[in-house]
Amino acid sequence: MLLRIPKVLDAEQLAALRGRLDQAGAAWVDGRVSAGYSGAPVKSNQQIDERTEVAQDCQRLILGVLERHPLFISATLPNIVYPPMFNRYGEGMTFGPHVDGGVRIHPHDGRKLRTDISATLFLSDAASYDGGELQVEDTYGMHSVKLDAGDLVVYPATSLHQVTPVTRGVRVASFFWIQSLVRDDMQRSLLFDLDNAIQRLNASDADAVARRTLVGCYHNLLRQWSET
Repeated sequence: MLLRIPKVLDAEQLAALRGRLDQAGAAWVDGRVSAGYSGAPVKSNQQIDERTEVAQDCQRLILGVLERHPLFISATLPNIVYPPMFNRYGEGMTFGPHVDGGVRIHPHDGRKLRTDISATLFLSDAASYDGGELQVEDTYGMHSVKLDAGDLVVYPATSLHQVTPVTRGVRVASFFWIQSLVRDDMQRSLLFDLDNAIQRLNASDADAVARRTLVGCYHNLLRQWSET
C-alpha cells in the first residue's frame, strides 16, 4: 500500500525543523555512510549524522507527532519506528534504483528492527526544486511522488524505488522505517480499509450492533495477524 498522509507537520513544526537542519553545518555528511553494498554506488546525497544533537532533537519532534497521528497509526500499525533520518539533495544529486535493507540496527538501543514500511516526510516546498521525485515501483507500475512540505508518504519497504536527479534547488526530507505489528502488506491494507469503514460508520451513527461486530472483527484479525 502506497499512501499519502497530508500535513503531518504544521507550519510551526516545519519551520522549527528546517531552522535546525538549515543551520546544522558540519552535521551534514556524505549520504553513503548509511548505504549498503548495493546502495552506495547509486547514492549521491547528504544526510545528517545520526549521532549529533541536531539529529536527535529533530527525531524527537517527528516521533512525538507520529505517536499521536491517527492516520499514520491506522495505516502502519507501528511496533517500532526507526528514529527519522534527514537527507538533502542539491543540483545533480540522486539516489538510483534500490531496495531498502530488510533489517536495521536501532541507533539508540541496538535492537534489530525489521523494515516492513518505508516512509518519506517531505520538508521542502515542492515548487522550490525541480526533479527529486520519489519513484516507487510495484505490481501496478511506477508511481512518482513529490509532495508538499509537511506531507508524508508510506510504502512497502520491499519496493524498488529511487529519487530522480535534482535539477534546480534543494530537496530536504526525512526518511525512516517502521516495523509493523502486522508484517504482511495485504493484511495491513485490509485492516486499514476496515478501520476506515468503521470510522465512517461511527461518524454517520450507523447501526450500533453492526458497528460493534465490525470492531470485533477488526481486533480479532489484528490479534490473529500481529507479532509483538
